[in-house]
Amino acid sequence: MKIGVVGLGLIGGSFCRAIKAKTPHQCLGMDRDMEVVKEALQVGAIDEILEMRDLQNCDLVIVCLHPKQTIAFLTEHAGDFRQGGIVIDACGVKTEVVNAVEKPLKEKGVAFIGAHPMAGREFSGFAYSLPNLYEGASFIMTPLPDTDAAKLETVKKLAEELGFSRIVITDCRTHDETIAFTSQIAHVISNAYVKSPTLQNQSGFSAGSFQDLSRVAKLNEDMWTDLFLMNREPLLFELDTLLEHLWEYREALEQKDAAGLRDLLRDGRILKENA
Repeated sequence: MKIGVVGLGLIGGSFCRAIKAKTPHQCLGMDRDMEVVKEALQVGAIDEILEMRDLQNCDLVIVCLHPKQTIAFLTEHAGDFRQGGIVIDACGVKTEVVNAVEKPLKEKGVAFIGAHPMAGREFSGFAYSLPNLYEGASFIMTPLPDTDAAKLETVKKLAEELGFSRIVITDCRTHDETIAFTSQIAHVISNAYVKSPTLQNQSGFSAGSFQDLSRVAKLNEDMWTDLFLMNREPLLFELDTLLEHLWEYREALEQKDAAGLRDLLRDGRILKENA
């Protein structure tokens, strides 16, 4: 199978490296930064440079751009892909992306399947991409009801070849509501947490808890702004829920309510243990 990867950052670069390391498929890569493309070619992460005219020769194209860029690229180039071919994305939000690109691609005879590899690092760029980034990770797909079963199976098989240990098939709404809880709210919390003035004193006082909670504060603000705004309602729900519970802890502390605080801590522990 000939696979094209558009966008050779951390995610796209890792797809390329994994394809070359783990599968017999041919991999072509495209990026707006030609130096990155040349590096990918030099280190063997891709077989060839992916030109726009080559899209029509690819059996599968993986678009690894930020959400707005993904929508723009796919709508602008809907007619450049191979009829009967498959296109997937890697965006962390699905409803807005799928709604924007599925129809124009379908009209050109191209099957689009929304996808989301649940893996990443606190670093970005091709230099940090890894051939094993996806080993043991989940691969989420949000096919529409009329998605061709054989094409869905093709993407599923590739994900398994790349080392994903769990394939999750769901709808866009469920994906976005769940991701607001499992990922997006965590980035909000982490980013807000490090804004305490006490951050300046943390050296020598921090261990696992600080590292765990602060890790994803280091983010790409352009991409995450798009993700948050595209998933506004589910994220607002999670924020409101969090603020409500945080206020309960604050009230217990202010009132010196040891029993109430103990109950709150116990309830959280039990929820985590049963998750």
